[in-house]
Amino acid sequence: MSADGGGSGKTFPVPQRDGLSTGTGNELDHVQRALAAEAADIGSYVLHLPDGELVVDERVLELSGLDRTSFTGRAQDVYARMHPDDVGAVIAKVENAVATGETYNAEYRVLLPEGGQRWTAARGRIVAGVDGAATALLGALYDVTALREATAGLAHVLETMTVGYLVLAADWRITYVNTEAVHALARPREELVGGVLWELFPATVGTVFEAGYRRVAATGKAFTFDAYYPAPLDAWYEIRATPEGGGVALYFVDITERQRAQQARDAAAHRLQRITDFTLALGQVHTMEDLVSTVAEDGLSELGCNGGSVAIVDDDDDDDDEILGSYLTSSYGQASQVEYGRLSLSRELPVTLAARTGRRVLVADRAACLAFSAEMQQMLQLTGSVAFASMPLSIGGRVLGVLTAGWDQAQSFDAAQLSLLDTLTAQVTQTVQRLQALEAERAAARRVAGMSEALQRSLLTDLPAPDHLQLLARYVPAADEAQVGGDWYDAFMVRDGSTCLAIGDVTGHDQKAAVQMAQVRNVLRGVAHAVVQPPALILHALDWAMRDLAVGALATTVLAKVEQSPADAARGLRTLRWSNAGHPPPLLIHPDGHAELLQRPTDLMLGLGIDTDRHDHTQPLHPGATVLLYTDGLVERRGEDLDIGLRRLVEVAQQLAHLPLEQLCDELLHHLGEDSEDDVALLALRAHPEDQPRPAEAGPQVLPVDLTLSDPVFPEDTAR
Repeated sequence: MSADGGGSGKTFPVPQRDGLSTGTGNELDHVQRALAAEAADIGSYVLHLPDGELVVDERVLELSGLDRTSFTGRAQDVYARMHPDDVGAVIAKVENAVATGETYNAEYRVLLPEGGQRWTAARGRIVAGVDGAATALLGALYDVTALREATAGLAHVLETMTVGYLVLAADWRITYVNTEAVHALARPREELVGGVLWELFPATVGTVFEAGYRRVAATGKAFTFDAYYPAPLDAWYEIRATPEGGGVALYFVDITERQRAQQARDAAAHRLQRITDFTLALGQVHTMEDLVSTVAEDGLSELGCNGGSVAIVDDDDDDDDEILGSYLTSSYGQASQVEYGRLSLSRELPVTLAARTGRRVLVADRAACLAFSAEMQQMLQLTGSVAFASMPLSIGGRVLGVLTAGWDQAQSFDAAQLSLLDTLTAQVTQTVQRLQALEAERAAARRVAGMSEALQRSLLTDLPAPDHLQLLARYVPAADEAQVGGDWYDAFMVRDGSTCLAIGDVTGHDQKAAVQMAQVRNVLRGVAHAVVQPPALILHALDWAMRDLAVGALATTVLAKVEQSPADAARGLRTLRWSNAGHPPPLLIHPDGHAELLQRPTDLMLGLGIDTDRHDHTQPLHPGATVLLYTDGLVERRGEDLDIGLRRLVEVAQQLAHLPLEQLCDELLHHLGEDSEDDVALLALRAHPEDQPRPAEAGPQVLPVDLTLSDPVFPEDTAR
């Protein structure tokens, strides 16, 4: 095989394996990096032949559920983590690649140490030494779990559609066929999936079939053509080949009886794409108004409708008469929305009849409308439609509402049209159920939001201000009132004279998260006072305490200590020592206004186990330096990469670096926190010069005893 991944079957020389571990930039390193880049820069490996030594990078270990300490350098370690049903096929593909020099491609499941499984895809090629003998299998490994999960939602549509659908990988192996394709190709699914197209269907070689498929693979553009395949299929097909997932997808229909089937098959393929788009669009719907817009643009338009509506049964209406709340498409106009926005179920209309009976109501033309009821005359005038189909949105025998489609021309309501109506109705029903469940959750969250926020605020700490250190904190609840949760901060002094800073985020956005936040915060306080050690050891002790006390929370945190050794004091410096458990990195603003993220290797979040390795990091603090600890609500935005938010934080912090600390914090929240969908907690520290008086902007010095002066003081306390 050629080095560029082509299918020539050639091999290329492989360097000596001792170059692999030296990192000196030898040829094999370059080959590995090229392969990793070709496979989306995920992970790479080398299986040396014939001794079977396996050399992998850290990403391959992670994807395989292994770690460097337990990895022995043998392929058996990888096989041991595979799902037992996949091992045989993977080994066979490796052996075939070694024996034939063909490209190695496999997808298999990895059983994760913590439970569950991950789908991975492996690709490799054989390389040879100068004598032409195979010396290694070089390859890449990457995670395809998300891809498999993303395509799962379309499985039902693909399996029930009347169009054959077949997916080809880049090496022309069939990776998927739907039920219609299995029937049309007259072969069992097990025989088709995994087979090479040219071997399974040799009559395609050298014909318009092969030319069309290769054209799509080469150009990345869809291509449609008609072609005849000889016996045993002995049939004409219309085929639409499209690029998909690095390979080619085929949509095909039997057009042997061309005059009768041509238009029907074309329409089915088009409808498949529209249904797929409609399904994906419904997944982005968050309100009933969004739903009606999506139904009109991506659903009803496919049926040639001039309008429609989604009506919901109003269970909360105070009137004795049951009500339908209707959301009409804008094409029907404001007058229609006013007249039909709220309907009594007793009215004689197709939509109300469907709601009462739970059965679809079809009215094919103007005459049928006028015969239906006297009320239909006004509906014809207001909507401009002359035919209607009202489809009940039912789940478990309960009618949630009604989807109504309207046409400005008479309809025959043939089987294909009714099938598409049923499909759209099923999709809309699921979306309505989701929206109603979401609204119920929001209502429940609103009822407890005030109590949860009050609980959360009551647990946020008054801050010390020792020596020439100025500490300041801010907390802003989530913009969504239902999102009250586990962001917290803390600052306190311990008996070795250092000042502890902590900030964290317990997973979840509900009352339970707020309670767990209090548990984690209070346990951390106790551990930090009992175990006067560096932050990493304190967090390790906290892992134990959370397990033994059954806290049951998962949390990210940064725990930092501001220390000053005699040597530091002589130079007017302090040292920031911290440990990071899966939290965004601290931000340091240098005295000259330059801001940088203290990005160091991050350990696992709290609550994942007692055997987590934790590490300390240090950074000198010069007089005038400012340290910011924050929660992810300050930098994360929906649909945006976290790195973008972190860069934005650095840029804004540099612009505001000259401000007093209190104004700096307020302006940061103004610029970055106001549009956050999550809670935001911010803890800031500024190290003022010790050879000068404590500045007025820092306020008075506040020690732990000052924070308790409002508590009762008893004689026995003062005596001690």
